[in-house]
Amino acid sequence: MSWLPTHAQVRVVAVAAPLLLIAVLARRPDMAVLGLPLAFVAAWGRYFRPREAPVLETELDADVLFEGQATTYRLKVAEGLDPDVDLVVMALVRTPWFRYDPPQAAVASSVTEGSVTLEVGLRSERWGLRQLERPNVIATSVLGAYRVQVASAGAQAVSTLPLRDGFEAVDAVPRPAGLVGLHRSRRPGEGTEVAGVRPFRTGDRLRRINWKVSARTRELHVTSTWSDRDTEVVILLDTGAEVGISEGIDGRSSSLDTAVRAAASIAEHYLRHGDRVRLIDTGTTVGGVRAGSGRSHLRRILDVLVHADRRGRQQDENQLARRHRIRSDSLVIVLSPLLRKEMLGYIVTLVHSGCTVIAVDTLPPDVSDVIDPEEHDSKAWPLAWRIRLLERRAELDRLGDLGVPTVGWRGAGTLDEVLRDAARVASAPRMRS
Repeated sequence: MSWLPTHAQVRVVAVAAPLLLIAVLARRPDMAVLGLPLAFVAAWGRYFRPREAPVLETELDADVLFEGQATTYRLKVAEGLDPDVDLVVMALVRTPWFRYDPPQAAVASSVTEGSVTLEVGLRSERWGLRQLERPNVIATSVLGAYRVQVASAGAQAVSTLPLRDGFEAVDAVPRPAGLVGLHRSRRPGEGTEVAGVRPFRTGDRLRRINWKVSARTRELHVTSTWSDRDTEVVILLDTGAEVGISEGIDGRSSSLDTAVRAAASIAEHYLRHGDRVRLIDTGTTVGGVRAGSGRSHLRRILDVLVHADRRGRQQDENQLARRHRIRSDSLVIVLSPLLRKEMLGYIVTLVHSGCTVIAVDTLPPDVSDVIDPEEHDSKAWPLAWRIRLLERRAELDRLGDLGVPTVGWRGAGTLDEVLRDAARVASAPRMRS
């Protein structure tokens, strides 16, 4: 990297040289008076031209954010800066879904005591994995006579996790299957919730003996409990199409935005209660997370959700059933705009296999108002969309007849009523044929 003259330096030389030449050849002192100051400025800038380019260090306060969170991109000039460097300017390449402070994403600082620190604030407005490109950094010498473009570090990846809405649901899970969760089962066993007091039987733990009742009745009694059970919650994320317009965390949400944020909230809720959660992304043949539990499993799910917008080859009903086998006692929460025939068919397949299925409708309510009129016939579009909605309503009614409730996502409390109904149906005695 070499220091090159700026446009100002070139203009000064280009003006001073003809004026001094005319002054000498034509014996014009007035031209010398005009040219000498300019020549002095050009010589001054040339004399104080730096010899070495500055060495830069870049850092990012945080490379993993939640939607709406901010971080700081910082550029520091390493020690040993040439004393003739006067100004350092940094301009970040603007990346979609980031809001910058200052808005132009460019800052400048004069060199004081041989150190320079430049900072630009970034606020992430939508989930996803994005690259912050290498910033443009320019250093100039005294009087702005010479400049050099400094190579900084390469691009940095920023992962924005979907915002978790503080989702809560009732503690009613149909057909809990394990023994490590926090949901009360319908069977006695090891747990924390008292079921009653009963006479001692062979095999009971001594620590369960209720000494007060035993002393009163003169027979050993134990305190029985309901077993704490867990279940496998399968989150089925439909990334087959993105319907609506995404405006980030502060604006309207597309169907994919709603689905991804809902998936993160539901996963956090059930993992916090000790259940095992599995994520299936229908947009790819290998996308998803196997069933697991714990905080580290939540991070794995969020990392996969970050890539949900990288849609791959869509799968039909048979491919979904073959590649994503789901246990018959699982609770399946489908996050979808419920427009694709393949997804509706796969839901029917899950119901027939014995799964408890809940469909969460992520279709934006104002989707008909955001269609680009240039891509569709403005006269035919409203009628065509109304017909499609009527067909969709009939399809959802058929799902309801099969026992699949459909609810719109509204954050906390979305699944309360349908979970109670599902638990009630699962606990009801079955008629024998």
